[in-house]
Amino acid sequence: MKKVTLISLSLVLGLGLALSACSSGTEPVVKDDGKKATSNVNPAGQFPITNEKTTVKILVKGSASVEDFSTNEFTKWLEQKTNIKIDWEVAPEKSATEKLNLVLSSGDYPDVIMGFGVSPTQMMINGSQGVFLPLNDLIEKYGVEMKKMFSENAIYKDLITAPDGKIYALPQVNECYHCMYKQRMWIHKPWLDKLGLKMPTTTDEFYEVLKAFKTKDPNGNGKADEIPLSGSIQAAASNLFETQMLDSFIMNAFTYDHDSRKLYLDNGKVTVPYNKPEWKEGLKYLRKLYAEGLIDPQAMTQDNNQLKKLGENPDTVILGASSGHNMGSLTTLGASSGRWLTYEAVPPLKGPNGFQNAAYHPYVVGNGQYIITKNAKNPEAAFRLADFLFNSPDTALRWYAGREGTEWRYAEKTEIGINGKPAIWKQLTPWGGVQNVNWGQTGPSYRSNDFRLGEAQNPDQPLEVILYNQTKQKMEPYQMKIDKVMPPVFFTADQASEIADLEKTILDHVKEMMARFITGDSDIDKNWDAYVKNLDNMNIKKYLDIYQAAYDAKFKKK
Repeated sequence: MKKVTLISLSLVLGLGLALSACSSGTEPVVKDDGKKATSNVNPAGQFPITNEKTTVKILVKGSASVEDFSTNEFTKWLEQKTNIKIDWEVAPEKSATEKLNLVLSSGDYPDVIMGFGVSPTQMMINGSQGVFLPLNDLIEKYGVEMKKMFSENAIYKDLITAPDGKIYALPQVNECYHCMYKQRMWIHKPWLDKLGLKMPTTTDEFYEVLKAFKTKDPNGNGKADEIPLSGSIQAAASNLFETQMLDSFIMNAFTYDHDSRKLYLDNGKVTVPYNKPEWKEGLKYLRKLYAEGLIDPQAMTQDNNQLKKLGENPDTVILGASSGHNMGSLTTLGASSGRWLTYEAVPPLKGPNGFQNAAYHPYVVGNGQYIITKNAKNPEAAFRLADFLFNSPDTALRWYAGREGTEWRYAEKTEIGINGKPAIWKQLTPWGGVQNVNWGQTGPSYRSNDFRLGEAQNPDQPLEVILYNQTKQKMEPYQMKIDKVMPPVFFTADQASEIADLEKTILDHVKEMMARFITGDSDIDKNWDAYVKNLDNMNIKKYLDIYQAAYDAKFKKK
C-alpha cells in the first residue's frame, strides 16, 4: 500500500481535554491502533489548551518569507497562549514534495503535516489507510472557531468533506474579493484619453481601440513602437492565477473560459468550451487581431518577466493592454514612476452574440493545510491548536501581519476600510519580504471578506482600494453564475492516475492549437474539425466522465 500511496502522491502533487479546573479527571482517547492515550486537553474555548506543557511535532513546508518558524514571533505568542510547544521540522520549499513523499512512504509520521496543500486524492488514500485521522468528531467537540466559520458559510465544510463523509484536513480560507474575479484586462487609460476614446465595452470597440493604439501614435514619440495588446503564457506566482494568457479575458465574450482547466457546469453536466462553435468564433476574433498586428507575437511565447519589461519600457509607454490579475502583471506595483496607476480594468466585453461574462472564482478554500496523523501523541491538543488559528480577527492578524502595535493595530473610529465601511484594523508596516514576525500565510486560517476589506485605507498603498473598486464596478455586475462554476472535487487513486495523463495531453493540445490558430500557422476554418476529432481521439469523453463521476459523488443531490 505504501508503494501505491507514493505513486499516487507523485501523480497528484503536480495537478494543489477534557481537564479543566473543575473536571474530574483525564479523558481517554482511542486511537486507530486500539491503544488508549491520555489527553490533558482543556475544554473547548478554554486556555491554555493544556495545563501541562505539551509538545506537538509539525512537519511544515518552508516559506521563503519566514526566517525561522522556531523563533518566529507568532510562534512564541501562540506557544505562550496555548501552552503547546511546537517541535518544527521544516521541508525546504523547493523539495517539499519529495520530502512529503518520503515521510508518507516511510511510516515515520509527525503529529501534524502543515502547509503542503495536500490534495483531496492524497487525503482519501491516506485517510482510508488510517494514516490521516478523520477530524469530524474533534470538530464537533472542540471546533469553536471552525463552527463559527461554517456558520458564516456552510459551503466551506462541504468543500473539505470527502465523499466518504470524513474530513481529513483543515483548510486555509482566504476570501480575497478581487481574486474572485482574477481574469481581467488592463488598459493604459492615458492613451484612451489622448485619442478621445471611451473605455471599450464590446469586442468591436476593443478592436477599434487596439487599432487606434497601433496607428495613431498615442505615446507621441513619432515612432510606430506601440504594442496594442500583449500577454504571457506563464502562470503567475500562484498556480491558480494563470490569467495572462490571451484567451483568459477575451474568450469570455464568446463562452465560459474559466481558469486553466476551463471546466464549467451546464445544468450539472461537466463540460469544456474548447470543442464548441463559440470557442472557434473567439479564436477567429483573436486571429483577426493578430493578423492586423494588434497582438504582440511575443505574447504566444514570453514569460511574465518579459511581459513586465514591455510594461516598464524605460523611455516611454509602449504597452497598451494586457490581461492579468492586477496591474503588477504588466508593471511594477508601487514603483515611484507611478506607471502601474495608469492602467485601468476593462469591463467584461460583450461579444457579437451578446455573451458577456466575468469568470468567477468563489471557492476560496485552500484545502489540505493541516493534517493530524495516526502517530499524533495528543490529537486533541493538535486539533485545538489548529482550531485556534481560525480565530479572527486577533489570531488571524498575528498569523498574517505580526505583533499588535508594531506591524498592525486595531482601527480608530474615524478610519475607513477598503470597502468604504468603518475599518477593523490598520497595517502599520509594509507586508512582505523575509521576516520573523508572522507565518507568511503558511498553514490554516480564516480571513473573511469583512476581515480583508476591513483593513484601513492607506493613501500611500492604494492597490487594494483600486482593485476593490475596479472589481465592484466593472466585474461583479457580470459575474458568472455560481451554478456554472466547477467546484473542487475529490478523486480516487484510480481516477487521479487516469486523469493526470488525460488532462495533460488534452490541455497541451488545446494550448498548442490555440496558438497555431491565432497566428495563422493552422487555418481555423479548414482544420477545426480535425482539431475537434483529435480531442475525441485523446478520449475527452473519458476525461469529462471522470470529472462528472467525482462531481456527482460529492455534490449530486441524492
